[in-house]
Amino acid sequence: MSTLITIIGMIGAVVLLCGYMMVSARKLSGDGLPYQLLNFGGGIALMINSAYHSAWPSAILNMVWSGVGVITIGRVMAGRAARRPGL
Repeated sequence: MSTLITIIGMIGAVVLLCGYMMVSARKLSGDGLPYQLLNFGGGIALMINSAYHSAWPSAILNMVWSGVGVITIGRVMAGRAARRPGL
């Protein structure tokens, strides 16, 4: 189980770093859905890893990070729904 949790954590770190690099390189928009999904997924993966290893400050940080991602994803989706013709 420990190996699986380590893999999850490594994937989460790579996902967050890739998202950050893509926004920094202007390949993704910081307020776009793809970036927010990367933030959410990476944050969840790191939260799982941190909680498993009882690294509570990091686990809480990543829980909040993921929560911000959920809120932003909701806003992006609501904005898209509002722009749909006929609604």
